[in-house]
Amino acid sequence: MSFNLNSIRLGGKEILPLIEGGKGVAISTGASSGPWAAAGGVGTISAVIADTYDEHGNVVAHDYFGKSRRERHDEMVDFSIRGTIDQVRKAWEISKGEGLININMLWELGGAQRILHGVLEKTKGMIHGVTCGAGMPFKLAELAQKYGVHYYPIVSSGRAFNLLWKRAYKNVADLLGGVVYEDPWLAGGHNGLSNAEDPTKPGDPYPRVVELRSIMRSLGLDHVPIIMAGGVWNLKEWKDWIDNKEIGPIVFQFGTRPLLTKESPISESWKQKLMSLKSGDVLLQNFSPTGFFSSAIKNSFLGELVGRSERQIGFRTQQDEDFNKELIVGRKSYYVRAEDCEKAHKWIEAGHTEAMKTPDDTLMFVDSEKSAEIRKDQKDCVGCLSQCRFSSWADNEKNSTGRAVDPRSFCIQKTLDDVAHDGSINNNLLFAGHNAFRFASDPFYSNGFVPTVKQLVDRIASGD
Repeated sequence: MSFNLNSIRLGGKEILPLIEGGKGVAISTGASSGPWAAAGGVGTISAVIADTYDEHGNVVAHDYFGKSRRERHDEMVDFSIRGTIDQVRKAWEISKGEGLININMLWELGGAQRILHGVLEKTKGMIHGVTCGAGMPFKLAELAQKYGVHYYPIVSSGRAFNLLWKRAYKNVADLLGGVVYEDPWLAGGHNGLSNAEDPTKPGDPYPRVVELRSIMRSLGLDHVPIIMAGGVWNLKEWKDWIDNKEIGPIVFQFGTRPLLTKESPISESWKQKLMSLKSGDVLLQNFSPTGFFSSAIKNSFLGELVGRSERQIGFRTQQDEDFNKELIVGRKSYYVRAEDCEKAHKWIEAGHTEAMKTPDDTLMFVDSEKSAEIRKDQKDCVGCLSQCRFSSWADNEKNSTGRAVDPRSFCIQKTLDDVAHDGSINNNLLFAGHNAFRFASDPFYSNGFVPTVKQLVDRIASGD
């Protein structure tokens, strides 16, 4: 069956309607986004703690020396600005003016707007647009207007876009490059599940995208493309979406497949892991310190978080009718339910001797080594998020969320930085979309074949 993929016009240029999805902390780099743009699509660079290079072209380690969280936060912002500028320049050199280059920003990153201002000021003429999600980026349009770039908000519902438009985007309509619909059940990384949606019951993306288009039409945005992200493996499976009058102009974003290319900066062990996954090996869970659900590959890291959360019971400091059994852990006394007291003693006997309080008035049981690691990670916080439930850092005057720390979460900067620089693939967070298991069955990757970015883009453009 033949498959024809027509170009689309973005930013005054005819390009392939194929976008490389942004993957944070030194994963979406100039080395991968440059070739994607050179192949005629939109390459995307992550502006989240990107790698910078020394005078010899070697990656500079992200070492933090600040004594306070605010000082380390400022170092993180500086890493992100300098690193993203380096990555944009690299992509620009590789692409040689072909395709387009976007930068991707996690809106919930601490200092996100400072980083974008710092990058866009020094990369004028190189960047086509800014893609932004994980939060409600109301200031995105205003920021894009200042530097004359397009903006691409990431949403998971028409309702979210409608709110962004009415509150802010309507004032900068001409620079809206596209609206990214990111499927909250299938996309890798952080997902936009609402409180009303069940993480175990995936919704059909088609009616949700049709609803988004209907809202966009009512706002006079029928010409603005929708970018389908999450769950897209090959385009033959989405042929009914192409040239579909209900959906209108459509572009497709690929986040997981670009992980497995020769130019992809992830480790060889990570690439091999991708080729061995099975259906169900990616878990949608809510351990992230951002408070968002996220999707990552099941491994020891996630397994430990699951186990940690399961070893959890409610407690009170004063005895009442339900919490009437005294539990002594170390030198501290708590009142728990009778049935939970028995559980706690079994966990303690198994070596989980430390009881850590959570913001939900529960006790979580871990061994002494894990307790010390959690406390050290909380103490060493670099302020990478606008609000962090793990460390209670917030990018505000008090540098605090005002809430208790949550030991059920983890330091996301620490693990993502480590795995991006050849750290363990078993003991770190590995973001991936839920279709990642298809690497093992897709004949394109048979016999361990790893394509170049150009080969991958050509394959996708052919329908496969």
